[in-house]
Amino acid sequence: MNKPALIIIIILLAIIAFGGYKFIIQGSTTTSVDGRTTIHLTDSERHLILEEMRGFLAATQQIIAAVAADDLDKVSSAAKKVGRAAQAEVPGSLMGKLPIAFKKLGFDTHTKFDQLALDAESLEDGNYALEQLSTLMQNCVGCHSAYRLEVEKK
Repeated sequence: MNKPALIIIIILLAIIAFGGYKFIIQGSTTTSVDGRTTIHLTDSERHLILEEMRGFLAATQQIIAAVAADDLDKVSSAAKKVGRAAQAEVPGSLMGKLPIAFKKLGFDTHTKFDQLALDAESLEDGNYALEQLSTLMQNCVGCHSAYRLEVEKK
């Protein structure tokens, strides 16, 4: 292989590596004044994520109320609504803006809701469902402690 071709290949690989880091690992982020990571999104992207978070909060309230009423079918139903199957088709442009740790927290939260639903059906133990919900809520607290969503400036 000749030297100019090798240099071009190395430059292209460096660009691909940087792009992979930027869009898969880092996302579109900066550090905010309060130390959290700010994720820069369009207004509609921010709305989509906040809508998902409100769904988590509503499901959490429904699960607590269902456990209090000793209705494990409702616990399972509420948890399923926000499990992995409930994940909307997230546009690739949005996924590229989200840092990998944020994505992992989101996927893990959906998965934990699915597990809570399955266990509520099979174990029928309200206290265990509350323990699972308590563990799951650590993801919510961790996410809100680490990240903020901001509409990107045009």
